[in-house]
Amino acid sequence: MNYMEKNALIEYNNVNILQQGLSVLDDVCLEIYKGEFIYLLGKVGSGKSSLLKSMYAELPIVEGEAHVLGYNLRNIRRKEVASLRRKLGIVFQDFQLLTDRNAHDNLAFVLRATGWKHKAEIQRQIEEVLEKVGMSKKAYKMSHQLSGGEQQRIGIARALLNTPELILADEPTGNLDPETGRDLVDLLYRISKEGTTVIMATHNLNWIEQFPGRVIRIQDEQLVENENGY
Repeated sequence: MNYMEKNALIEYNNVNILQQGLSVLDDVCLEIYKGEFIYLLGKVGSGKSSLLKSMYAELPIVEGEAHVLGYNLRNIRRKEVASLRRKLGIVFQDFQLLTDRNAHDNLAFVLRATGWKHKAEIQRQIEEVLEKVGMSKKAYKMSHQLSGGEQQRIGIARALLNTPELILADEPTGNLDPETGRDLVDLLYRISKEGTTVIMATHNLNWIEQFPGRVIRIQDEQLVENENGY
């Protein structure tokens, strides 16, 4: 497939990423396209999370040119940040579910917060994403009643709610045992095969043989990629 014939969902040119005034990544050049499954590899503290945070405008872009899903991150306005985040899904290592409500209500909260109004439509969307992640029978369980793997499946369901073009998964298997982690990577991989781009930050090299994808490494504040990208 010649990805250059398509418009990039993410395009970074000579981007420097800073955190608390310190350089984390230098001269980042990157193009990412629809339906790709991408491993973002690097040691703990190498800048993987910082790169993902820059993509959803949690960290500002102050040098270089950066576009994500059509938004210019150099001059993005606050109201545009909310719009950008509705178009992508984020999966966190520590799940970040609301502990005072069940799985269904966690998802309903997100839908209402992102502009969904009608009860029937909210219910249909929740049922659809729960079915996709294999959690239909656990919809009314509280967070503490779910295993770590089940909580992360709800986290992935939450990321899918607004039918995103892009999912950013930040060490999504970091708090899970290997077998559960494999099931979660398999789920994300299948989601990418349906056309949603998935970028998964990890330091686990074992997934690559099981689930082949494009590999981008962070070394010494630089992105490094094989010439063919895979």
